[in-house]
Parts: sequence; C-alpha cells; structure tokens
Amino acid sequence: MKKIVILGGGTAGTMMLNKLSHTLDRDQWSLTIIDRDKNHYYQPGFLFVPFGIYTSKDIVRKKIDFYPLGTNAIFDTVTKIDPKNNLIQLEAGQPVSYDILIVATGCTIEPDETEGLKGPLWQKSIFDFYTPDGAAKLADFLTDWEGGKMILNLTEMPIKCPVAPLEFLFLADEFFTNKGIRDKVEITYATPLPGAFTKPRASAILGDFLKKKGIKLVTEFDIGQVDNENKKIVSHGGKELPFDLLVTIPTNMGSSVVEDSEMGDELRFIPTDNETLQSKDHQNIFVIGDATTLPASKAGSVAHFEADILIENILSYIAGKELKAKFDGHANCFIESGFGKGMLIDFNYTTEPLPGKFPLPGVGPFTLLGESAMNHYGKMMFRWVYWNLLLRGEDLPIGPEMLMAGKRR
Repeated sequence: MKKIVILGGGTAGTMMLNKLSHTLDRDQWSLTIIDRDKNHYYQPGFLFVPFGIYTSKDIVRKKIDFYPLGTNAIFDTVTKIDPKNNLIQLEAGQPVSYDILIVATGCTIEPDETEGLKGPLWQKSIFDFYTPDGAAKLADFLTDWEGGKMILNLTEMPIKCPVAPLEFLFLADEFFTNKGIRDKVEITYATPLPGAFTKPRASAILGDFLKKKGIKLVTEFDIGQVDNENKKIVSHGGKELPFDLLVTIPTNMGSSVVEDSEMGDELRFIPTDNETLQSKDHQNIFVIGDATTLPASKAGSVAHFEADILIENILSYIAGKELKAKFDGHANCFIESGFGKGMLIDFNYTTEPLPGKFPLPGVGPFTLLGESAMNHYGKMMFRWVYWNLLLRGEDLPIGPEMLMAGKRR
C-alpha cells in the first residue's frame, strides 16, 4: 500500500485530508496526518475575541472530529523532513515514510524577531491577537482600559490574513464608541506598506475608511525596536511613535522544522510552484496554505481554492500525467468595517479587487469594494460554513478560479 502523509492538521491540511479520503482508493492508499496540537482553532475568530464578540470557547474544536474514518492521526512534534529518503522524523514516535508528502505546516508569529517587542511590557501593554492566548489577554486588558494612545503595528509582510489589521482597527473604533471612550482613544495604524493595504485600488478605499473613522495612518514605518522604558516604537529611520497600548502583528514565519530540514527561504517558507503547488525542489512533495512562497494572501479562502487545485494535481501525479490544474492566486476576503457592516474583496495574482456584486453577477447578495450589512452577515455566517463544510472538504459553490462576471473595471 502506498502512503500519503500530510504535515499539519490546520485548515489546509484537514481540507486536503478529507478531499483525498473522498477521492482515493483506500485499498491502495493510506492517509496519515501529523500535528503536535490536538485542538483546531477557527483563526478568523481570533479577531473577535478582544472585543467580546466571540469567547475563546467559540473558536476551538478537537482536530480528530474533522478527520475521516481510517485516517492514521499522529499527534507528535516533527523534528525533521528527510526528502532524500522520503521520511518524517518525530520527537517521540518512529519515523514515518511516505510516497507523497503534503506540507501544510502554516506559519506562526515570531515576536523575538523585533528588538524589545517581547520585553517587560509583553502582555501588559503590548499584545497580539494572532494567537488564542494573545487574543484572550487583550480582551481582558480592553475590559478595564480607559483610553490613551493605541497603536496597531504591522511589523513586516507577508502576514496571515492581510485584511485582519484593518478589521481590528474598524472593530476597535466601534468598541470604544460603544464603550463611550472613543474621544479618549487616539488610534494609529503604523505599517511598512505605502498605503492601508497591499493592493493599490483597495488601499485607497480602505485608507479613506480609516480617515473617516479618525484613525491615523502612518505608512512606510519599518519598525526597528520597541522602547519598553519610554513606551514607544522606533523605526529603522529613527521615527518614534509613543503608545499606551501597542497591538502588534509580529513577523510571520513558517514552521521551524522547515528551517531544520533546510527546505525553506529566510522566512522558513517552502519554495513552491505558483500554479501547480508542487515543491520546486522535490517532485513528490506538494505545499499548501501559509507554508508556501506563493505571492498570494496567506488566508483561509486561499487555502480553500488551493485545495481544489491541489487535489487535481495529486491525482494527475499519481497517474503519471502532466499537472494541468493551475492556481491563479484567487483570494476572497470579507472585511469587518464595524457597526454591523462589512466589505468584500475578490482578487488574484494579476487582477486587483474590483467593485461589483458577488457571487451572482448584478445580484450578489454581497457587494464588492463597498459596505453593506449583508457583507457583515456573510462574515459571521462563515464560521458555520467553516466547521460544517470547508474543513470537511465539501464542494462549495465558489470555484477556485477568479471570475470577472459581476465586476466593474
């Protein structure tokens, strides 16, 4: 019996496990998934925890509940990938061999990459919301905070879910308004980007939203260090921004096992073909989700669209055929804009977000590059879709390729 091994039981890994289970002849192929953590977190929900919209219990389930019957699930730490011998080394268990390897090891925040970030003010006046613990502790802090200078700082790109910083700012504006202290909170967004977002057209629109909400935008701020004693962040060019509360999005990096296995770039992401999702260095290794070097957003929707492409290419690889399925970089992201409204952007490698209606041309019900209550409902409904359909590898009505129907240039 031949073996497919998946490293990482997060969104991308679990989707691929289910899609392969639905498709492969299980008398000929065994499926193994390896992850060190038994809990699965709904990561888009981290954003809502600091503001009391979700609790920590709302965003966690057991991973095993989403694995199909017959899966060999191993909960252990991977110490090394050995592509020359097709082996996975484990901390506690015996080595695991494979014929095909799918790497879905994701990415993590690395606050130690910025001088002084994880210093004496860490989780006292400095918080992240990209981890369950960070989001929960920020929620506790905001409960009693009476105002001051709040800075949201993006340290560097790429990051998981590029719209999350903006959503945090919009929800913070609503939260402080409802709490009656918005006039006591000075909100600043410090980013190394030249604008509010990575795509110029969307950046201009989102920048206007920040301005209307009284949120100061400081662009091209390349953080060099955090001065804990004087409570300020300092750029490499010497620009200083004082804070009472610093919400940080630290450097995002791939799994340390990628570095230990000498398979990644300087940020520990694995060089991956932009279209086929095959490793550039090893033919029987495929990469999906945040672990790739693709110039696409590191987001759940991207992993979903990648999975639809990857299942086709793995079947082609097994059959000894050319990998014809091509990923176009499609990303589809709801953006919470506060006060019961949201936005939606849809784009790919070559096409920027455009206005229009989605997914039905001229009908919607969702509005592209514009605010609507329906967009907000779409964002909130997605949690049910995630747990009940997406993770289980079910087919969804939105295909992996970006469509121009319903969009206005």
